[in-house]
Amino acid sequence: MNSDTKRTIERLRDTKSLLVITGAGISAESGIPTFRGNDGLWQNYRAEELATPWAFERDPVTVWKWYDWRRGIIGKAEPNPGHHAIKRLEEIFTGFFLITQNVDGLHGRTGIKNIIEIHGNLWRVRCSRDGRTMMLMDVPLRSIPPRCECGEMLRPDVVWFGESIPSDALQMSYNAMSLCDTLMVVGTSGVVYPVASFPETVKSNGGFVIEVNLEPTPITHVADVSLFGKSGDILPAIVEGLSAA
Repeated sequence: MNSDTKRTIERLRDTKSLLVITGAGISAESGIPTFRGNDGLWQNYRAEELATPWAFERDPVTVWKWYDWRRGIIGKAEPNPGHHAIKRLEEIFTGFFLITQNVDGLHGRTGIKNIIEIHGNLWRVRCSRDGRTMMLMDVPLRSIPPRCECGEMLRPDVVWFGESIPSDALQMSYNAMSLCDTLMVVGTSGVVYPVASFPETVKSNGGFVIEVNLEPTPITHVADVSLFGKSGDILPAIVEGLSAA
Protein backbone atom coordinates (compact mmCIF):
# COMPACT_ATOMS: atom_id res chain seq x y z
CA MET A 1 0.00 0.00 0.00
CA ASN A 2 1.52 3.32 -1.06
CA SER A 3 1.68 6.47 1.06
CA ASP A 4 -1.17 8.24 -0.78
CA THR A 5 -3.51 5.31 -0.19
CA LYS A 6 -2.54 5.26 3.49
CA ARG A 7 -3.16 9.01 3.72
CA THR A 8 -6.56 8.53 2.10
CA ILE A 9 -7.54 5.83 4.59
CA GLU A 10 -6.37 7.97 7.52
CA ARG A 11 -8.48 10.87 6.28
CA LEU A 12 -11.53 8.66 5.78
CA ARG A 13 -11.22 7.36 9.33
CA ASP A 14 -11.69 10.96 10.52
CA THR A 15 -14.50 11.68 8.03
CA LYS A 16 -18.02 12.30 9.28
CA SER A 17 -19.75 12.93 5.94
CA LEU A 18 -18.46 11.44 2.69
CA LEU A 19 -19.62 12.50 -0.75
CA VAL A 20 -18.61 10.37 -3.74
CA ILE A 21 -18.94 11.58 -7.34
CA THR A 22 -18.56 9.10 -10.19
CA GLY A 23 -18.21 9.53 -13.93
CA ALA A 24 -17.81 7.42 -17.05
CA GLY A 25 -14.45 6.03 -15.95
CA ILE A 26 -15.91 3.69 -13.36
CA SER A 27 -18.37 2.20 -15.86
CA ALA A 28 -15.67 1.85 -18.52
CA GLU A 29 -14.20 -0.85 -16.28
CA SER A 30 -17.46 -2.77 -16.79
CA GLY A 31 -16.98 -2.57 -20.55
CA ILE A 32 -19.31 0.37 -21.19
CA PRO A 33 -17.95 2.83 -23.78
CA THR A 34 -18.31 6.55 -23.22
CA PHE A 35 -20.58 6.95 -26.27
CA ARG A 36 -18.69 10.08 -27.20
CA GLY A 37 -16.20 10.54 -29.99
CA ASN A 38 -15.45 7.35 -31.95
CA ASP A 39 -16.97 5.22 -29.17
CA GLY A 40 -20.34 6.86 -29.79
CA LEU A 41 -20.42 6.63 -33.56
CA TRP A 42 -23.55 4.81 -34.73
CA GLN A 43 -24.72 4.75 -38.34
CA ASN A 44 -22.58 7.85 -38.99
CA TYR A 45 -24.26 9.74 -36.12
CA ARG A 46 -22.43 11.01 -33.06
CA ALA A 47 -23.91 11.15 -29.57
CA GLU A 48 -23.95 14.94 -29.68
CA GLU A 49 -26.20 14.77 -32.75
CA LEU A 50 -28.74 12.37 -31.26
CA ALA A 51 -28.89 13.16 -27.54
CA THR A 52 -30.76 16.44 -27.95
CA PRO A 53 -34.40 17.50 -27.64
CA TRP A 54 -34.27 18.83 -31.19
CA ALA A 55 -33.17 15.47 -32.62
CA PHE A 56 -35.98 13.75 -30.73
CA GLU A 57 -38.53 16.24 -32.03
CA ARG A 58 -37.25 15.88 -35.59
CA ASP A 59 -36.69 12.08 -35.72
CA PRO A 60 -37.77 10.19 -32.58
CA VAL A 61 -37.50 6.80 -34.30
CA THR A 62 -33.78 7.22 -35.05
CA VAL A 63 -33.08 8.57 -31.56
CA TRP A 64 -34.86 5.63 -29.96
CA LYS A 65 -33.09 3.10 -32.19
CA TRP A 66 -29.78 4.57 -30.99
CA TYR A 67 -30.87 4.31 -27.36
CA ASP A 68 -32.02 0.74 -27.96
CA TRP A 69 -28.52 -0.02 -29.29
CA ARG A 70 -26.97 1.59 -26.23
CA ARG A 71 -29.28 -0.34 -23.90
CA GLY A 72 -28.20 -3.56 -25.62
CA ILE A 73 -24.56 -2.84 -24.78
CA ILE A 74 -25.19 -1.61 -21.24
CA GLY A 75 -27.62 -4.42 -20.43
CA LYS A 76 -24.80 -6.97 -20.76
CA ALA A 77 -22.56 -5.13 -18.28
CA GLU A 78 -22.27 -5.89 -14.57
CA PRO A 79 -21.26 -3.68 -11.63
CA ASN A 80 -17.52 -4.04 -11.12
CA PRO A 81 -15.46 -4.07 -7.88
CA GLY A 82 -15.39 -0.26 -7.90
CA HIS A 83 -19.19 -0.06 -7.85
CA HIS A 84 -19.38 -2.63 -5.05
CA ALA A 85 -16.69 -0.82 -3.03
CA ILE A 86 -18.74 2.37 -3.13
CA LYS A 87 -21.72 0.43 -1.82
CA ARG A 88 -19.50 -0.75 1.05
CA LEU A 89 -18.55 2.87 1.76
CA GLU A 90 -22.24 3.65 2.13
CA GLU A 91 -22.44 0.90 4.75
CA ILE A 92 -19.37 2.19 6.60
CA PHE A 93 -20.29 5.89 6.78
CA THR A 94 -23.40 7.18 8.51
CA GLY A 95 -23.10 10.37 6.49
CA PHE A 96 -22.80 9.24 2.88
CA PHE A 97 -24.06 10.36 -0.51
CA LEU A 98 -23.27 9.38 -4.07
CA ILE A 99 -23.71 11.66 -7.07
CA THR A 100 -23.25 9.80 -10.35
CA GLN A 101 -23.04 11.39 -13.76
CA ASN A 102 -23.65 7.98 -15.34
CA VAL A 103 -27.05 6.97 -16.71
CA ASP A 104 -26.34 3.22 -16.95
CA GLY A 105 -27.97 2.21 -13.65
CA LEU A 106 -25.01 0.07 -12.53
CA HIS A 107 -24.72 1.78 -9.13
CA GLY A 108 -28.38 1.06 -8.44
CA ARG A 109 -27.84 -2.62 -9.12
CA THR A 110 -25.47 -2.81 -6.13
CA GLY A 111 -28.39 -1.87 -3.86
CA ILE A 112 -27.01 1.56 -3.01
CA LYS A 113 -29.66 3.85 -1.49
CA ASN A 114 -28.24 7.35 -1.03
CA ILE A 115 -27.74 8.18 -4.70
CA ILE A 116 -28.48 11.06 -7.05
CA GLU A 117 -28.43 10.15 -10.75
CA ILE A 118 -27.83 13.75 -11.74
CA HIS A 119 -28.01 13.08 -15.49
CA GLY A 120 -30.92 10.64 -15.28
CA ASN A 121 -31.30 6.91 -15.92
CA LEU A 122 -31.26 5.17 -19.29
CA TRP A 123 -33.76 2.55 -18.10
CA ARG A 124 -36.33 5.13 -17.03
CA VAL A 125 -38.63 6.92 -19.47
CA ARG A 126 -40.65 10.11 -19.25
CA CYS A 127 -43.94 11.05 -20.85
CA SER A 128 -43.50 13.93 -23.29
CA ARG A 129 -46.88 15.34 -22.26
CA ASP A 130 -47.07 15.32 -18.47
CA GLY A 131 -43.52 14.41 -17.39
CA ARG A 132 -44.60 11.24 -15.59
CA THR A 133 -41.70 8.77 -15.27
CA MET A 134 -41.58 4.97 -15.18
CA MET A 135 -39.05 2.19 -15.63
CA LEU A 136 -39.06 0.55 -19.06
CA MET A 137 -36.50 -2.23 -19.32
CA ASP A 138 -37.44 -3.53 -22.77
CA VAL A 139 -38.43 -1.60 -25.89
CA PRO A 140 -39.55 -3.98 -28.68
CA LEU A 141 -38.40 -2.73 -32.09
CA ARG A 142 -41.98 -2.77 -33.36
CA SER A 143 -42.90 -0.35 -30.56
CA ILE A 144 -40.28 2.32 -31.37
CA PRO A 145 -40.91 5.03 -30.37
CA PRO A 146 -42.64 3.69 -27.22
CA ARG A 147 -45.75 5.48 -26.06
CA CYS A 148 -47.31 6.32 -22.72
CA GLU A 149 -50.74 4.96 -21.87
CA CYS A 150 -52.01 8.46 -22.62
CA GLY A 151 -50.83 8.03 -26.21
CA GLU A 152 -47.95 10.54 -26.07
CA MET A 153 -44.40 9.50 -26.94
CA LEU A 154 -42.05 8.41 -24.16
CA ARG A 155 -38.49 9.69 -24.13
CA PRO A 156 -35.45 8.48 -22.19
CA ASP A 157 -35.41 10.16 -18.78
CA VAL A 158 -31.90 11.53 -19.21
CA VAL A 159 -30.48 15.02 -19.46
CA TRP A 160 -29.75 15.77 -23.10
CA PHE A 161 -27.34 18.30 -24.56
CA GLY A 162 -29.02 21.69 -24.34
CA GLU A 163 -31.15 20.73 -21.32
CA SER A 164 -30.81 21.77 -17.69
CA ILE A 165 -30.35 19.35 -14.82
CA PRO A 166 -33.68 18.91 -12.97
CA SER A 167 -33.87 21.41 -10.14
CA ASP A 168 -34.61 18.79 -7.45
CA ALA A 169 -31.55 16.69 -8.39
CA LEU A 170 -29.40 19.81 -8.51
CA GLN A 171 -30.60 21.03 -5.12
CA MET A 172 -30.02 17.61 -3.52
CA SER A 173 -26.52 17.60 -4.98
CA TYR A 174 -25.72 21.04 -3.61
CA ASN A 175 -27.05 19.99 -0.21
CA ALA A 176 -24.87 16.86 -0.18
CA MET A 177 -21.85 18.93 -1.19
CA SER A 178 -22.44 21.50 1.55
CA LEU A 179 -22.66 18.78 4.23
CA CYS A 180 -19.60 16.73 3.30
CA ASP A 181 -16.19 17.13 4.88
CA THR A 182 -14.55 14.72 2.42
CA LEU A 183 -15.20 14.44 -1.32
CA MET A 184 -14.06 11.49 -3.41
CA VAL A 185 -14.18 11.99 -7.19
CA VAL A 186 -13.95 8.76 -9.20
CA GLY A 187 -13.49 8.32 -12.93
CA THR A 188 -14.67 11.72 -14.09
CA SER A 189 -12.98 14.08 -16.53
CA GLY A 190 -13.73 17.11 -14.38
CA VAL A 191 -15.04 19.17 -17.28
CA VAL A 192 -18.83 18.67 -17.10
CA TYR A 193 -20.50 21.40 -15.08
CA PRO A 194 -21.91 22.03 -12.57
CA VAL A 195 -20.43 18.90 -10.96
CA ALA A 196 -16.93 19.84 -12.15
CA SER A 197 -17.07 22.85 -9.81
CA PHE A 198 -17.78 20.75 -6.69
CA PRO A 199 -14.14 19.87 -5.82
CA GLU A 200 -13.14 23.54 -5.80
CA THR A 201 -16.16 24.43 -3.65
CA VAL A 202 -15.54 21.64 -1.15
CA LYS A 203 -11.88 22.62 -0.90
CA SER A 204 -12.73 26.29 -0.35
CA ASN A 205 -15.12 25.24 2.43
CA GLY A 206 -12.29 23.47 4.24
CA GLY A 207 -13.04 19.97 2.99
CA PHE A 208 -10.66 17.26 1.79
CA VAL A 209 -10.68 16.17 -1.86
CA ILE A 210 -9.64 12.70 -3.05
CA GLU A 211 -9.30 11.96 -6.76
CA VAL A 212 -9.33 8.45 -8.26
CA ASN A 213 -8.61 8.33 -11.98
CA LEU A 214 -6.45 6.68 -14.60
CA GLU A 215 -4.65 9.93 -15.34
CA PRO A 216 -4.45 13.57 -14.20
CA THR A 217 -7.50 15.77 -14.81
CA PRO A 218 -8.45 19.40 -14.12
CA ILE A 219 -9.37 18.18 -10.61
CA THR A 220 -5.78 17.10 -9.87
CA HIS A 221 -4.57 20.59 -8.94
CA VAL A 222 -7.41 20.89 -6.43
CA ALA A 223 -7.17 17.41 -4.91
CA ASP A 224 -5.40 16.79 -1.60
CA VAL A 225 -4.67 13.24 -2.79
CA SER A 226 -4.74 11.84 -6.32
CA LEU A 227 -4.74 8.07 -6.74
CA PHE A 228 -3.98 7.06 -10.32
CA GLY A 229 -5.09 3.65 -11.54
CA LYS A 230 -8.24 1.57 -11.96
CA SER A 231 -11.02 2.38 -9.51
CA GLY A 232 -11.78 -1.35 -9.42
CA ASP A 233 -8.37 -1.86 -7.80
CA ILE A 234 -8.04 1.31 -5.73
CA LEU A 235 -11.48 1.49 -4.10
CA PRO A 236 -11.57 -2.10 -2.79
CA ALA A 237 -8.10 -1.54 -1.30
CA ILE A 238 -9.39 1.57 0.50
CA VAL A 239 -12.41 -0.33 1.83
CA GLU A 240 -10.18 -3.16 3.00
CA GLY A 241 -7.93 -0.69 4.78
CA LEU A 242 -10.90 0.93 6.51
CA SER A 243 -12.34 -2.43 7.52
CA ALA A 244 -9.03 -3.40 9.09
CA ALA A 245 -9.16 -0.43 11.46
